[in-house]
Amino acid sequence: MGTGRLTGRRDQEATVPEASTAGGSGGSGAPRSLAEALRARDDSALAALLHARPDLLSPVPGDLTQLATRAGTRASVVRALERLDRFALQTAEALAVAPDPCPYPVLESLLTGEEGTTGEDNGARAALPRALATLRDQALVWGDDDRLRLVRTARELLAPSAQRPSPTGLGPTVAEATAGMSPTRIQEIVAAVGLPATHDPVSAVSALTGLFTDPQRMSALLDEAPAEAHQVLGRLVWGPPYGEVTPNPTAPVRWLRDHGLLLPASARTVVLPREVALHLRGGLAHRDTAPVAPPVPAHREHRPQLVDANAAGQALGALSTVEELVKSWEYAGPLVLRAGGLSVRDLKRAAATLDTTESAAAFWIELAYAAGLLASDGEADERYAPTPGFDDWCELPPAERWSALAAAWLPATRTAGLAGEQDGKGRTLSVLGPELDRSAAPEVRRRVLELLAALPEGASPDPETLLDRLAWERPVRGTSDLRARLAHWTVTEAEVLGVTGRGALSSFGRALLEHSDPAPLLDPLLPEPVDHVLLQADLTAVAPGPLRRPLGDTMALLADVESKGGATVYRFTPGSVRRALDAGHAAADLHAFLKEHSRTPVPQPLAYLIDDVARRHGHLRVGSASSYVRCDDDAMLGEILADKRSAGLGLRRLAPTVLAALAEPTALLEGLRAMGYAPAAESRTGDVLVTRANAHRTPVRSAPVPVPDGPPVPDETLLGAAVRAIRAGDLAATAVRKEPPASASAVAVPGELPRTSAAETLATVQAAALTGSAVWIGYVNADGAASQRVIAPVRVEGGFVTGYDHTADEVRTYALHRITGVAELAEDQV
Repeated sequence: MGTGRLTGRRDQEATVPEASTAGGSGGSGAPRSLAEALRARDDSALAALLHARPDLLSPVPGDLTQLATRAGTRASVVRALERLDRFALQTAEALAVAPDPCPYPVLESLLTGEEGTTGEDNGARAALPRALATLRDQALVWGDDDRLRLVRTARELLAPSAQRPSPTGLGPTVAEATAGMSPTRIQEIVAAVGLPATHDPVSAVSALTGLFTDPQRMSALLDEAPAEAHQVLGRLVWGPPYGEVTPNPTAPVRWLRDHGLLLPASARTVVLPREVALHLRGGLAHRDTAPVAPPVPAHREHRPQLVDANAAGQALGALSTVEELVKSWEYAGPLVLRAGGLSVRDLKRAAATLDTTESAAAFWIELAYAAGLLASDGEADERYAPTPGFDDWCELPPAERWSALAAAWLPATRTAGLAGEQDGKGRTLSVLGPELDRSAAPEVRRRVLELLAALPEGASPDPETLLDRLAWERPVRGTSDLRARLAHWTVTEAEVLGVTGRGALSSFGRALLEHSDPAPLLDPLLPEPVDHVLLQADLTAVAPGPLRRPLGDTMALLADVESKGGATVYRFTPGSVRRALDAGHAAADLHAFLKEHSRTPVPQPLAYLIDDVARRHGHLRVGSASSYVRCDDDAMLGEILADKRSAGLGLRRLAPTVLAALAEPTALLEGLRAMGYAPAAESRTGDVLVTRANAHRTPVRSAPVPVPDGPPVPDETLLGAAVRAIRAGDLAATAVRKEPPASASAVAVPGELPRTSAAETLATVQAAALTGSAVWIGYVNADGAASQRVIAPVRVEGGFVTGYDHTADEVRTYALHRITGVAELAEDQV
C-alpha cells in the first residue's frame, strides 16, 4: 500500500544514527540507520527489494531516506511479514526478543539453543544465514552481523506486551516487568535471592538480570525451589507466560514470587520473566523450529499417458458441463438478487440440471462467469444470461474451448468454495455475489501446480504434504488458514477441470502453468466429434462420442439426455418430440433427420411415437380472445369441458368447434398439456406458431478482472527507472554544499529545500553557467511537487535555466520563478 508523499518529520530509524550499545562495536564502516544500509546496496539489490515489496513504489520514493521511512511503516511491514516463510519469520521473532542490537551468535543461540542442551541440530544453524539474508533483502533487518537490528515496527509487532504475548511465548524482560514496581519490593527480591542490596532500583534490576542470565547461579537458585514450583514453571515456560493468582497463593507460587521468578503483571496476574523462561528452555526462543521446508514427495505414480487420458476425459466433461449450464439459462435465466448474486433456490436448480452437488455447481457457474460466458443482462428485470462471447466460444475446437476455461480459472480471484458461508456481518455469501474475491487465490493455485510440476511426470502427492508445505511458506495465522482452504479447493477444481488426472499434473496442465498454449497437447487426446447416433428399440439413442454442433443441438431439442460419460444416452419422449414440433420441425423433417444421422435403422416404436405426437400436435388450436380453443372434433371439445381439471381455465363453448377461455394463451396451453392433450399455438391468421423462444443474450460483456493482491509486481523496466530516480533524488539530498557567506540568505537544512532570494538565485545560476560548475537547487513543478536537483547550467535566458540535470541524467529546462533556492556544491561532489 502506498504511503503517499512523505512530508514533515521523518522516521528517526531511517535518518538518525543509532547510539552505540552493548552487543558489538559496530565499527566506523557499519551502517548507523536503515537509510545508510540501503545506500550501501547496489542497484540490483535495491531492485530486488522493490520487486519483493512493490508497495514501496506507490509512489516512487524521492530518495533513499524516504524509501527507508516507507519500508518501516506498519502496513508495509505487516505485508512483508505475511510473506515470510516459517523459519524466516521465526528468525524475526527471535530478534524481537533479543537484545537490540543483537550479535549474530546470540541470535544463533536463540534458534539452536545453548550448546549441549538441545540435542542434535535440526538444520537451524545451517539455514540461519539464508533466513537472515531474506530479512535483510526485504529491509526488515539491517546492520552488520555484530549489530543486527530488526526494523522498529517489526519489533513492536512481534515483541511481547501485556496485551499481546510474543509468538515465541516469551514474556517481558525483568526490566520491563519491574517498571512499575516499588523500589522496596525490588530490594526484597534482591535480598531473597541472596544478592547484596543496592542504592537504586536500576542497579537492583541489573543485578537480578545478571543472576537470571547466569546459567550456573540460576541452576543453583532453581535447585532450592520446591518441587511443586517446577510444575508451575513448566506450565508457563512455553507460553503464554501469564498466570492468575489468588490473594493467598500456594506456597510454591509464593516462593517463586518472593524470589522474582514470577513478577506481578496486575493485581491478580503474574508473568514469567523472559530471562527465566530462556534459561528453562535451554536458550531457545521457539519450542520447535522449522528451518527446512517440508518435502512434497510422490505418493502414487502412474504412467504419464494414463494421467493425460484421465485428465482429457475430465476436460471433455468440463466442456459439456459448462455448455449445458449456460444453455439452460438461454431463455429464462435466474434473477439477480438485489444485493447481487444468485439465490439459493436457483443454485439448487442449476445443481439439479447438471446432476451434481451445489458446491460443484457453484464452481461451474463461477468458472463460466470468469471466462466471460455468462453475465447479468443489465435490464430492469435483471437476469443472468449467456453473453455474445458464449456463441464465439461454442464455435471453437474443443481443445481451444478448454484452454479458454483453464486460462480464466488460473488467475481468477473469485472463490466458489466460499459460497454459502457467512461474512463478518453474518450475511450469507452467494454465488456470483460481490464478496467472493480473494486476492490470494491465484498465487495459491499457481503454487500448488508448481509443487505438482516439481514431481516426476505421472506422480501425485499426498494432499496433506501439499498443505504442510504451503503452511510453511506462509505461516502467519489467518493467512495460512485461508491458503490451506484455497489449496484444498485448488486440488479438487484442478481434477474436475482436467488440469490434473488422478492427482498428477497432466502434460497440458504443465503447459498452462508455463504460459504455453495447452491446446496442441490436449487436442490429440480428445475424441473426434461424431456425426451419427445409434438408435435403439427402447426409444433411446446412443452418441458414441461428442456430437458435432448442428447434430448435437438438434438431438438436445428432440430428446432428453439420460446419462453422460464416454457415450451420451438420449431418450425420446412425447414431451421431447412435441418440443421439436413446437420449434417448427415437421414430422417428415424429424424422420429424415433420424434416418440421415443414425447408423442403425429407425426403430418402429420411435417412428410411431413421432407420428402419434405429430398427429395430435396442433389438433387443438389456442389463440387469444382473451384466449380460445378450436377443434374440428366437437366431441373432443365436449370431453375437455366435462373434465374437472379444466375448471380453472374458465372454458365455455362459443360454437360447436370453438371454446372461449378466461386464461391467457400461455396458461391455456400449459393447462391443456397437463391434461394430456397436445395443443398448438395459433396466430391471428390461423397459422401454427413456432413457440420456441429466441435465445437471450446479454449486451457485450467482458470477463471480470481479478482483484490484485496489493500493488502489481513491477517489471524490469519500471524497476530500473525507479532505482535511477531514487538514486538521483538521493544524490541531490545528500550532496555536500559549500558554506554560504554570512551575508547570503541561503539555508541548507538537510532534508529541506534551499531558500534564496530571486536575485541571489539568478546570480548563482548565471555564475555557474559561466564557470561550468554544478549547483544544488530546490524546485516546485506545476503540480506542486517539490524536489531537489543537481544541475550544471549552460544557458540562462527568458526566465529559464537550461542545463544538464545530474539527478535525471539528461538536459532539462527549469523556470527560474519555480526554483525555491540555490546553493553551490563542494568541489569534489560532481
